[in-house]
Amino acid sequence: MDLEKQLKEIQAHGDNHIGSSTDTPLRPDAFELSDIEKIALIKKDVKNIMNTLGLDLTDDSLKGTPTRVAKMFVQEIFAGLHPDRKPKASTFENKYKYGEMLVEKNITLYSTCEHHLLPIVGKAHIAYISSGTVVGLSKMNRVVDYFAKRPQVQERLTMQIVEELQRVLGTEDVACVIDAKHLCVNSRGIRDIDSSTVTSEFGGKFKDPQTRREFLDYINLDTEF
Repeated sequence: MDLEKQLKEIQAHGDNHIGSSTDTPLRPDAFELSDIEKIALIKKDVKNIMNTLGLDLTDDSLKGTPTRVAKMFVQEIFAGLHPDRKPKASTFENKYKYGEMLVEKNITLYSTCEHHLLPIVGKAHIAYISSGTVVGLSKMNRVVDYFAKRPQVQERLTMQIVEELQRVLGTEDVACVIDAKHLCVNSRGIRDIDSSTVTSEFGGKFKDPQTRREFLDYINLDTEF
């Protein structure tokens, strides 16, 4: 298929999301190369992009950009692709028998749209009801951060967070709401700087309207200190 035809198909598709599984699409050989090998290869590709755009890579401001971008891709904004970086979410016995929902809200979220490789910036709100175990609060933030640090669509990210916490906690009673701005909408295309995208995933008891309402009410509490 020639490039012109591909561009027409992409334009016709627009920014619509194509659903797949909740797993991030990865090739079987995704982790055969080391981080250093990946950085070296990506550096060459970034340099080629910049050269193609006509940028002068001998300029002091630009000559280090290919290395910086390659390192950022591998070890920062896409670091969550590697399973070795998954946070070890240790659980503890719920000795104090806390039986209500626990909510961790306003978790800062930085991710990257997999369609245009532009930032997604927002807040995640998580809740769970213990079935006998609890997890450290910071681990909930780390789970969000891990799945956010990869090319993403917001729907998949929301589901991955819930599924991981369900696995860790051994309960279906987990919920997540994400409210985020997508720079692929805000800074290009329609360039609507005010719109944001809200996604949610409710498991177990959170499918009950009253429990869901309680969670959403907690999210809206004023927590300015």
